[in-house]
Amino acid sequence: MNSRRSWLIFAVGVFAYLIAVMQRSSLGVAGVEATDRFAVSAAELSSLAVLQLVVYAALQIPTGVMLDRVGPRVLLLAGAALMVAGQLMLALSPAFAVAVVGRMMLGAGDAMTFISVMRLLASWFNGRTLPQVTQWLGTLGQLGQVLSAIPLSFILSEWGWSPAYLSAAALSLFTGVLIAVFISDGAAEGFGQSVSWRAAMKQLRESLRRHGTQLGFWAHFTTQSSGAMFSLLWGFPFLSVALGYGPVLAAGLLTIMVGAGFVTGPIMGVLSARYPMRRSNIVLGAVVSMGIAWAVVLLWPGTPPLWLIVVLIAVLGMGGPGSLIGFDFARTFNPMRSLGSANGVVNVGGFTATFLMMLLIGLLLDVMDRASGGSGLPEELYSLDHFRVAFSVQFIVIGAGTVMLLRSRKRTRDSLHESEGIEVAPFWVALGRLWRRKS
Repeated sequence: MNSRRSWLIFAVGVFAYLIAVMQRSSLGVAGVEATDRFAVSAAELSSLAVLQLVVYAALQIPTGVMLDRVGPRVLLLAGAALMVAGQLMLALSPAFAVAVVGRMMLGAGDAMTFISVMRLLASWFNGRTLPQVTQWLGTLGQLGQVLSAIPLSFILSEWGWSPAYLSAAALSLFTGVLIAVFISDGAAEGFGQSVSWRAAMKQLRESLRRHGTQLGFWAHFTTQSSGAMFSLLWGFPFLSVALGYGPVLAAGLLTIMVGAGFVTGPIMGVLSARYPMRRSNIVLGAVVSMGIAWAVVLLWPGTPPLWLIVVLIAVLGMGGPGSLIGFDFARTFNPMRSLGSANGVVNVGGFTATFLMMLLIGLLLDVMDRASGGSGLPEELYSLDHFRVAFSVQFIVIGAGTVMLLRSRKRTRDSLHESEGIEVAPFWVALGRLWRRKS
């Protein structure tokens, strides 16, 4: 635990997740090109990303069960192979239907990566180091967005569609080699030796019943989805077409989200480790901040200024680190033997909200384009007025998730009080006590 070998495992795991994030977000910088290449509408384009995320979310719980049974190394290798195959299909796809199959394969490979690396960290780290390396995993992994926003975008604009996605496939192939050479599951607990399918399903049911797992699900649901929707699909058309920034500036602006994660991720990791009973307040703070930023941008009269867009993207960067707190809830309230299943449940949350918002935004953009007599061209389809209405759907989805988060938090705190006698005072009461002590 916390050894030199642990840090080598951490480095390779971070690289594997970073490349998975790049593959996941590689369509985000190609949204306009995909619209032209396949001659599709906004709803059809959103389905290309949504089906990928549907596969990702649908496989989280089965992957979690498999993870508890066979270990992370096998799943990481399988995930890398699927992402290679998916990007090859997308690079060479002659038709939209083939591209859809490729993205679904990519979603399947992506589904096996993150929770496998999370399980690795739980086997190789412990104590206060664990929540901090978890945050560093999420923070460093988001550099994958930079790879898709800058190098991949450059290859796409200079050499075209096929070379861009063939180069992406090559990176996943290289990742598979690194995993095969350097990754081992860890000695903290054996895999696949004594866990039968019946026992694995029993562990899954137990994880689903735990209020802490449910709290992690809704924490991930509310924090991860807005930034993921923006970076994976609709942020690039919004910035490049609706606001008129063009592809170069739009791609550069998307990297701000990663920089914001670098700042807020370690801070949230330290706060989560020092104040474990206040982790839900950190999550709610991130959700409220993103809601305020979106409200100001969408209600701004006329075109929002560049500085405000920069602030919005920076605030969205808090969502990734905030969502990792959901996995910290899963780790706290579940035994190690069922942690893979619990992490799978949590990871379903954010991606369920993400693909729901992606699909609704695409449908609304198409409806408004047809209602205004538009031709479906990007300049008309992706207008600022259309995006103002379409992006507003986030308040409904995340608002519902926040209500469920508060309910799950109450149940979790009640369970803590009944089982361990721990009573968590409301946040403002705790602040008052701290103020009186310092006074």
